[in-house]
Amino acid sequence: MQDTAIKPPHRSADSSPAIQPASAVAGAALLCVLSMSSVQFGAALSAPTMATYGALSTTWLRLCWAALVLAVVVRPRLFSYSRAHWLAAGALGATMAGMTLCFFSALQRIPLGLAVAIDFLGPLTVATLAVRRARAMLWPLLAIAGVVLLSRDGGGWIGEPVGVLMACGAALGWGSYILLMKKTGTLFKGLEGLSVSLIAAALVATPFGLANSGVHIAPAQIAATAGLALLVPLLPYALEMIALRHMPSASFGILMSVEPAIGALAGFIVLHQPMGMLQILGTLLVVSASVGAVVAAR
Repeated sequence: MQDTAIKPPHRSADSSPAIQPASAVAGAALLCVLSMSSVQFGAALSAPTMATYGALSTTWLRLCWAALVLAVVVRPRLFSYSRAHWLAAGALGATMAGMTLCFFSALQRIPLGLAVAIDFLGPLTVATLAVRRARAMLWPLLAIAGVVLLSRDGGGWIGEPVGVLMACGAALGWGSYILLMKKTGTLFKGLEGLSVSLIAAALVATPFGLANSGVHIAPAQIAATAGLALLVPLLPYALEMIALRHMPSASFGILMSVEPAIGALAGFIVLHQPMGMLQILGTLLVVSASVGAVVAAR
């Protein structure tokens, strides 16, 4: 729904190698920024299609397109994987499906900037738990305060409670996705794990997509989602799997702090969603929470 040099004093199970070349770390950080930009502008550009055909069916078709394209390119060796491979890829796929369905459903009910800020609580939690200091709890609390400000304007609360609940579900999925993507990326070669996971995600999302579309899929929707699938989820997931091979999950989670700002920018440019002073302050608090987490970890 993304700290590149931070490591806890001891090696954790999902940590990358103890020493990474500076160029590899910088490259991984760049991939994360590209991924975040693709997700947010892709989400903003999806708004007209979702409004016309429904969020669930549009998300499902995007997952189908992404799974199909990557399977053709990667050609995963489906009959050569062990039980551990299938469990990891299946868990990641189910998480991808839940995360994307919740996130895009939230976008139909609340502004993009607010949805992304709530969604960011997932990776921030992953990053904070890795610090293992009591005072590190200050940063998620600061981020939560930022989300509260983002959800208010002069007239009261912004958006629907259901939209906020959907965004919270996406946050839970995003935090789980970081850990599962790291594990899947280490088990499989290249992008094979992502390919299998996307197939699983498309299958999990199928009942929701068909129910939303009434088992009737317009040709125009199929064409529109083909292009949108490149921006979300195919390109971001591929970039993030590569990046997670060169940085710890906690570092990845903190780096994703830029995403609320990118989401607010995408909402302003593409959807013309204005941000008042409370929303700007809320975005700054969310981003500041990640900066504080970086300093605490160091």
